[in-house]
Amino acid sequence: MRLIFLKRKMQKTVILNTLGCSKNRVDSERLARQIEAEGHKVLLEHEPNASVNADILILNTCGFIKDAKEESIEAILEAVEAKKRGEVKQLFVFGCLSQRYASSLSTEIPEVDAFFGANEPSLLLNALGQTWRAQLATERLLSTPAHYAYLKISEGCDRSCAFCAIPLIRGPHHSTPLELLLQEAEILAAKGVKELLLVAQDTTFYGLDLYKQRMLAPLMERLAQIDGIEWIRLHYAYPAGFPPDVLELMAHHPKICRYLDIPLQHISNKVLTAMRRSIDEAQTRQLVEQIRTKVPGICLRTTMMVGHPGEDKRAFELLLSFVAEARFERLGAFTYSEEEGTHAARHTKDTISEKVKQERYHRLMELQSGISLVFNQSRTGKKERVLVDREEEERWVGRTQFESPDVDGVVYIDKTHDEVNNKNIIGTFAEVTIQKVGDYDLFGTQ
Repeated sequence: MRLIFLKRKMQKTVILNTLGCSKNRVDSERLARQIEAEGHKVLLEHEPNASVNADILILNTCGFIKDAKEESIEAILEAVEAKKRGEVKQLFVFGCLSQRYASSLSTEIPEVDAFFGANEPSLLLNALGQTWRAQLATERLLSTPAHYAYLKISEGCDRSCAFCAIPLIRGPHHSTPLELLLQEAEILAAKGVKELLLVAQDTTFYGLDLYKQRMLAPLMERLAQIDGIEWIRLHYAYPAGFPPDVLELMAHHPKICRYLDIPLQHISNKVLTAMRRSIDEAQTRQLVEQIRTKVPGICLRTTMMVGHPGEDKRAFELLLSFVAEARFERLGAFTYSEEEGTHAARHTKDTISEKVKQERYHRLMELQSGISLVFNQSRTGKKERVLVDREEEERWVGRTQFESPDVDGVVYIDKTHDEVNNKNIIGTFAEVTIQKVGDYDLFGTQ
C-alpha cells in the first residue's frame, strides 16, 4: 500500500498597515481576510519589530494630495529600514500611491519586493502564492473596534473636479450591488458591529450605474432593518444633485444618525467654477438651508480647500464669511497641491505661495474652532447617547451621533467608583450627561 503525505503549507505572519482614508481601510480589511483564509496570521495596524518576526509587511498607501504622498513615501522608507534590520522578510506596497507611480517607485526604492495598484489585490495575493477567493468578497478582518465598521458602497468617481486625482487612480464610478452590501452588513452585524459608516468616493451617486436612479436612501433604509445595527452614518456626500430622500429618511428614522459629511470645498463662484464642482454659491447656500430645515438638529461636517488657483483675497474672505454664517458643527480643511494629470495641473498655474496657503488654512481653522466650541457648549448639561469605543486611563472614551471616528472629537466619560456600574462598557451605549466641553472634545458622567 502506498502512503501519500500532504505537505502542510507553512503559516506566515503578515503585517498589513494602512495609510489614508477609511476607503483604503476597507480595502486592507478585505485583503486581510483573504490572507487569513490561507492560514496565515495577519496583524493589522502593527509596528514591525524584532519580537514579532514578521514574514511579510504590506503597506496600503495614499496618493491623494502632496502631504499624503509624502507620508506614504516616508512609511515605505521606514519599512525598508525594518526589512534591512531583519524585522520583516518581504515588503509589498499597494494602494493609491503605487497605482500612479509604481514604475518610478520600483526604480527609486528597489528594496520593496513588489508594488501593486489599488485595483490589483488579486495580483498581490498571487505574489503571496494564493488566489482571490470570490466567496469571501463580503468578508473582512476589522481593523476598527469590533462595534463599528466602514461600509464602502461604491468604487471610483465620475466627477471631474479640477484638483482631484481620484478618478485617475480609482477609475470611473461603479456601485456595489445592493444585495452584496446587505450581505456584508449582515456578516458585520453578526460579529457585533453596531454602527455602519457609509463611505465611497461619492456616496450620493450610489445606484445610478446599476439601477438608473439614486439608491442611497433605499440602501440606508434596508441596512437599518438589519438586527444589531443601531447607527448608520453617512460620509462623503457630493453636494451637486444631493438626493432629498436621504434627508427625509434622516429626519425620521431613529437608526440614521443626524450627521452628514458633505465636502463643499468652497463658496466663491469664481473658485467653484475653477474647481469644476458643478454647483454655485446660491445653490450651495440653498442646499445648506434645505438640510438644516428638513433635518432639525443635524450635525453638518464639511471640508474646505484653500489656495486653489483662482482664490484671491476676496474669494477667501467670502469663504470665511460663509463659514461664519453657516456655522458647520464640524469642518476640516486642506491646502491645494498641484496633482499631475488633473485638470487644474494641466490648465492653471499654482501661483499662490505656500506661506499664503498656510496663513489662510490657520485663519479658517481658528474660526472653526470657535464655532465648534459654541456648538459643544450648547450641549452642556444635556444627556446624550454615547457609543463607547475604548478605555483610556481612568475614563471611557466614546462618541455621540454627532462625532465620527478619527475625524471628530470624542466624549470622555468619568468612571464611577461603584463596582456594579463600573463594568466594561466598551462597545455598548451609555447615557452620559455632558458636564464640560472643549473646542472639540466633551466630558461627562453616567
